[in-house]
Amino acid sequence: MQLLTLPPSPSLATSIRATAQVFEDPKSQALLAHLQQVAPSEASVLIIGETGTGKELVARHIHNLSKRGQGPFVAVNCGAFSESLVEAELFGHEKGAFTGAISAKPGWFEEANGGTLFLDEIGDLPMPIQVKLLRVLQEREVVRLGSRKSIPINVRVLAATNVQLEKAINAGHFREDLYYRLNVVSLHLHPLRDRPGDILPLTRHFIRTYSERLGYGQIALNADAERKLVDYGWPGNIRELENVIHHTLLICRDGLVRQEDLRLSNMRIERQEDRSHHAEESTEALLQRAFKRLFEEHQGALYEKVEDSLLRAAYHFSHHNQVHTASLLGLSRNVTRARLIAIGELVVNKRRAPQEEQNNRVIQLSI
Repeated sequence: MQLLTLPPSPSLATSIRATAQVFEDPKSQALLAHLQQVAPSEASVLIIGETGTGKELVARHIHNLSKRGQGPFVAVNCGAFSESLVEAELFGHEKGAFTGAISAKPGWFEEANGGTLFLDEIGDLPMPIQVKLLRVLQEREVVRLGSRKSIPINVRVLAATNVQLEKAINAGHFREDLYYRLNVVSLHLHPLRDRPGDILPLTRHFIRTYSERLGYGQIALNADAERKLVDYGWPGNIRELENVIHHTLLICRDGLVRQEDLRLSNMRIERQEDRSHHAEESTEALLQRAFKRLFEEHQGALYEKVEDSLLRAAYHFSHHNQVHTASLLGLSRNVTRARLIAIGELVVNKRRAPQEEQNNRVIQLSI
């Protein structure tokens, strides 16, 4: 059995990270085969999966299988710092660069030089930092906060996210060029409920681990307990399984884990696919009510009002980005631009206005 574990750390006691990963289920075996193919390269990798599925473990395994395996592995949670601090943490700072900077300090990129930098929850990075990160990846050098001197770096970047970055791009919250820079290779980690073949091997690993910590002898699972574990949905993934086993060993008797010893949560976590389904239903119902009210209160020109309102709302939602607005509505950029000018959302340079108006009329006639 291929088993991955995190290095011992006091912070793991309160962490939501998975501390172990196995590859017994067919889906996990396919992931491992793909991982072993891409690990020796220098390509950036984007690891996608729910919280607690073992993204950092996979990143560490990629590092260990690569030529950088003897170099440092630095793991960073991008959502754990404020925007004002994350720049200094990523790229370093000089003495006096900001209040409290009593000495110079290298950033994570410098700490990972010659090895691998793992950026977890990359979707949480503020937009201004995304711009600077993109430049570092392109130029292969960093400039510390408060300095003008560039420092060459030799780092392989692995990133992870539990959100759909494509939707963040459409909403204007994540840079498309940075996405493609990071997503040279993508690895999708299935949630534990979708790889049931991993549940019992992980269970036995955690039983051995906590039996040793608690000073117990050998602990066994009966058949009913095994079925209960495999049938459960594991909304908290591997980390939830570890916590359940830890608690179970505290209360089980006679070295045997029974079905009634397993205290599984009744809480239901709504998944993305569930949210999408409910959102479609509620949006449809909401639109129907809005249309009915419009029909009752207005007698004419409703099509233009609805079209203008939809375009204006999409433009504001996309932070006044024409390309994102066009993508959101399924229109071309030229048509979107013409309509934004027509409803007064986009102001045209007066010197170009006659030509713009002529182009707009041509575009509108062609619709």
